[in-house]
Parts: sequence; C-alpha cells; structure tokens
Amino acid sequence: MEELNQLDEILSCRSGGERRDVAPCTIVIFGASGDLTSRKLVPALYHLFLGKQLPEPCRIVGVARREKTDESWRAELRAALVEFARSGPVDAAEWERFEKLISYCQGDLMDSAAYQSLRERLKDFEDAQLSKNLLFYLAIFPSQFSEVVKRLHGQGLVQKESQEQHWQRVVIEKPFGHDLDSAQRLNREITGYLHEKQVFRIDHYLGKETVQNILAFRFSNAIFENLWTRDSVDHVQITVSEKLGVGSRGGYYEESGALRDMVQNHLLQVLSLVAMEPPVSLDAEAIRDEKVKLLRSIRPLAAEDMAKQVIRGQYFGGRVDGQQRPAYRGEDRVDPASNVETYVAMQVWIDNWRWSGVPFYLRTGKNLPLSASEVRVQFRPIPNVLFAANPDAAVDANSIVLRLQPNESICLGFNGKFPGSSSRLGRVLMDFRYDTGFGAYTPEAYERLLLEAMAGDSTLFIRRDEVETSWAFVDGIRAAWGEQPLSNREFYAAGTWGPEAADALLSQCNHRWINPQELKHD
Repeated sequence: MEELNQLDEILSCRSGGERRDVAPCTIVIFGASGDLTSRKLVPALYHLFLGKQLPEPCRIVGVARREKTDESWRAELRAALVEFARSGPVDAAEWERFEKLISYCQGDLMDSAAYQSLRERLKDFEDAQLSKNLLFYLAIFPSQFSEVVKRLHGQGLVQKESQEQHWQRVVIEKPFGHDLDSAQRLNREITGYLHEKQVFRIDHYLGKETVQNILAFRFSNAIFENLWTRDSVDHVQITVSEKLGVGSRGGYYEESGALRDMVQNHLLQVLSLVAMEPPVSLDAEAIRDEKVKLLRSIRPLAAEDMAKQVIRGQYFGGRVDGQQRPAYRGEDRVDPASNVETYVAMQVWIDNWRWSGVPFYLRTGKNLPLSASEVRVQFRPIPNVLFAANPDAAVDANSIVLRLQPNESICLGFNGKFPGSSSRLGRVLMDFRYDTGFGAYTPEAYERLLLEAMAGDSTLFIRRDEVETSWAFVDGIRAAWGEQPLSNREFYAAGTWGPEAADALLSQCNHRWINPQELKHD
C-alpha cells in the first residue's frame, strides 16, 4: 500500500506541465542569517529584480533566530551584495527600490511562536496573493527540514489539498538525506504535509546554463544525436574537479565524503542528462521520467568487482598553484586517522540498448590542479588501415567536450592535414564559447532555479524517485568500503590529478584519463 501511495504522489505531479507566468508571491527564506542567503539567494533575487523578472507585487521575508530589524538585515544584505553581485557596482536607486521588498521575522525554528509571527506578518501584506502564494526556501540544517514543514502545515501556511487560485511550495537544499533509509524517511515525512508537486529538491548544478544545454545540444542537433550511441562512442568521461581543499568544511566532510557530497547528486545528475533517452515532450515529468529510467539502468556494482570499478582517494600535503596545502588529516575538525574519501573515480556500465558495452568514467576530487566540470565523449577510433604505413599520420579519435564550468564551451576535436607537401596529420579543435557565441549575461544557477520554483516548473529539480535511486546506488559502494582503511595507493598529493589507482581503473579497458585544460578567454 505504501508503494502505491508513493507512486500516486509521483504520478500526480505529471498534469499541468506547461510553463506558467509567475504570479505575485512571497518568498520566505528560513536560515536568513546564513551564508547561502547572503552569498547566493539574495544576490540572485536582486538580479531577477534588475531584469524585471520578479513578479509584481513580490515580497521577501527572512526568518532566523538572531535578533535583527528590517533595516539592519537590509544593511547586511547590501554589504554582501557589494561583494557577491555579478552585475557590477550596486546601483543605489535600484537597491532602494529592491530593499523595500525585504523584511525580517525573528524566531526560533523549533518554536511555534516563530510561525505564528510569520503568519501575522504575511497577513499584513496589502495584496491577498502575497499571503497565499508562498515559496518557502529551507536554507537550514537538513535535520530541520521535516520539522519546519510540519510546523508550517500546523499553522496553515502550507496545505496539501489542491487549490485552484493559490499555491505553496517548499524548496529544499541538499543534502536530502545521508543514505537511502534517511532519504526515504524524509520523503515520507515531507509528503505527509505536501504533495510531491509542491516539493522542489534543489541541486544548483541543474541550474547552470551549460548543464541545461546538454539536452538542447543532444536533441536539437541530428548530426550529434545520431552519434550518441554504442555504435560510435568508445567511452565517456565526466570530471568535476576542485582546486580547493575542504577548508572550513572539515566537520561536514567527515560526515559526507566525496561520494555523498558530489557523486550522489552532481555527477549522477550530469550522467543522467548525458545518457538519457529522448523524452516524449519537454514537460517536466517527461524529462524526469527519462532521467529516472537511466539511473535505474546503471548496473549495480557487485561486491567482488567493487575494487576494480570504484577508486577512492584522500589528499596529503602538496602544492597547488605554488601554495602549500595541508593533508586532509591535518585540516580543521578532521580526525587525524580519518579514512574519509576526498576523491572518487568509478567505472559505470549502463544496461540499456543505447549504451550496452560503453564504459562511463566518473571522477571528482578536492585539491586537484584545476577547478573544472566537463563531459568528454570519446568516439571510437578509425580502423588502423589507411594511415598505418605513414609514421607522420598520427590519427586521434574524435571527441566532443562539453565544458560546464568555468569558461563554458563546446569543443569538437577532429583530424586534419597540415598544410604543405607532407601528409602529416594533426588534431584540430572547433571551439564554441558561450560568452562569445551569445554575448549575453549568463544568469547564476540560483537565479534560474528561484524563477522556476516561483513559476512551478519542476524540470530542473529532483524528484523523489531520482533521489532514492541515486542513494541506492551510492549506498552499495559505501557498504563495500565498510571500515576498510585507505591503502597507500589511494593517497594522492595535493596538486595532482588523484591516486595512481585511478589510472589503473581506466587501463583495464585500454583507456586513460584526459585531464581538463586551463581555458582562457580571448
């Protein structure tokens, strides 16, 4: 019966998938005094305001435990905006108009009085839609998610019953659970008070323009989609590398590690977009259906094959850009004997018709030489017949590289003959840059995601079954690792591309890692 109820929740959000205009609403940010609010959320809302994309009227209410006035919170946000705004210097006149939308509501999230105060604040707004069309953004500790939703429901601020005229939605930041059991429990608790269509689980990677463009690139270009199969593709590499170490996040990383922090969400989400089948429409649920099918097609990793298909690593001291970095075990709030992984590389097989026999390689790590996110589709090499007798005709396999960040681009690699009388061949790059190609301001991920949540479009958010399928895959890996200590082959120096065991992972299939390159703007 419970499985039927869960299926009903998922299917119920498939109706009405067309994009709607954004109605007047109030955005309520829980965790208003936190770093995410000042660095990302309010700057994103400010840029939407500058672009005249916020609904009119609109209000922004911050809720947090610290005592502040409307004026003091606005001053703090203005100072943060000066540092984090992407639009250049803050225009005084525009800020004066924007800050009038902002107010602060002090209260402890575990105290019912905070929700009563919030309800009264919302009642004071002159437009009825501002008190009934509500977007709640939970920029708070994951342990508080279900309790806050429960208390919002108790005060009548969110309702599960369908409403024709008004809506309430809840945006939830990752991590959504720390394993399959906790994710399922959290899903049950939250959907006890909300329909699945009211829950917007956010992964900021999905808000990046280049990630969204994966679907457009694949399905609007026949010349590429026809190549996107096992007949043409030799293997695929997905890399999300970070130049920084864990820094002040040592305590968090001790609980999560790279597998939970990056693989369960970012890497598997990118994998699903790169490898999914064409959806029947651009409706949110049609796209999310195909992503779930792809995730369920990933071959489970057998315990006896785990060591051959998944590599973990942890950085020790080294130099990045000439700067000395400490070992992970020497970072603040990290166990000196910790076996937590700061690096993961894995070989994934997808058991469906399109990708049978094609390995996908995923890797992510901290304190690597370069911060970059990219997808490399490596095509099959040509038969070594025509050019075999010519030592100057070195023929590389073709490739397409989707650079997701930074310096977003799409690069096609192919072979061409050098000018002159020789028959020497060389690799040629056809490079498209987003900034030069479109020349427009590229919005931050949170700008797009907040706008989509206000519009009720869940395409860029993660559905319940996506979360649970991803956790089921990751949990199998963690169970196989158990309490095993790291071996010497699993450590890597800060400033290198990972442990030597990661190279052996690809050499099993005669492949090698092709590291992201530093891309410069012209």
